[in-house]
Amino acid sequence: MPSIEKSRVLILATDGFEQSELFEPREKLIEAGATVTLASPGTDPIQGMEHDEKGDTITPDITLDQVDIEQYDGLLLPGGVANPDTLRTQDKAVEIVRNFTLSGKPVAAICHGPWLLVEADVVDGRTVTSWPSVRTDLANAGASVVDREVVVDGNLITSRKPDDIPAFVDAFRTALADVATADA
Repeated sequence: MPSIEKSRVLILATDGFEQSELFEPREKLIEAGATVTLASPGTDPIQGMEHDEKGDTITPDITLDQVDIEQYDGLLLPGGVANPDTLRTQDKAVEIVRNFTLSGKPVAAICHGPWLLVEADVVDGRTVTSWPSVRTDLANAGASVVDREVVVDGNLITSRKPDDIPAFVDAFRTALADVATADA
């Protein structure tokens, strides 16, 4: 697997994130040497979910207002139903997603996370996947939607569900390594 030791990754999340979709990728990225920063609308701990049961909490490192996308090499958007549904109502979160995508930096969204891609208006003409209930929204926003564990279309990396996390993280790591190689 290519090195991402100097990569800086931003995760956007709030209450209701799917626990495995935040914690597992975060852990794998940190283990691979990346610096990972969690941004949320506020500074209070945010509540994870294990499907429909409350899971663990995590305290954000920074608020959305403190995000400077120039400081990061990639963006990760975990799912869960409430998490992206809340974030897509936050202008700053939508702006961050749009600016990351337009910058060409890797943007990885899993499960319900692609709702933020729809809200940021960045999926028109792109091939993506997601949790089944989000697929109509993606198609209505102009995306070509497929049912695969991971889809890479340019700088967008999307996956369907927690079972896809290994392939999702591998694809994101490859994209981050490509950014690091291009910057070297």
